[in-house]
Amino acid sequence: MELKVDPASVAWFKEEVGLPQGAGVRFLVKVYGCSPINSGFSLAMETNYPSEPGVTYEADGVLFYIESRDEWFFDGHDLSVEFDEGHGEPAYIFVKDGVAVNPLVKEA
Repeated sequence: MELKVDPASVAWFKEEVGLPQGAGVRFLVKVYGCSPINSGFSLAMETNYPSEPGVTYEADGVLFYIESRDEWFFDGHDLSVEFDEGHGEPAYIFVKDGVAVNPLVKEA
């Protein structure tokens, strides 16, 4: 599994999310909702301190991570966090074998 965060999303997290010293941005499973890859569960984020990170990505001094116990949710998909200009916030794109399951549609 791979985690990527584009530069615009990194900047958004730094500006919009209060990151305590030493904390990172954790992507985790919510028990309700749905996602393009897992019915009945969805993806959430929080600021926290990693305990058993399974996947990490670091950019501009910010650690982004998924704990080992949450990797099951991704079911072999990678996570690409891409900034959605239309909504003014990051979007979570799930990628399997190099193909986005839910590609970000960029407005012309």
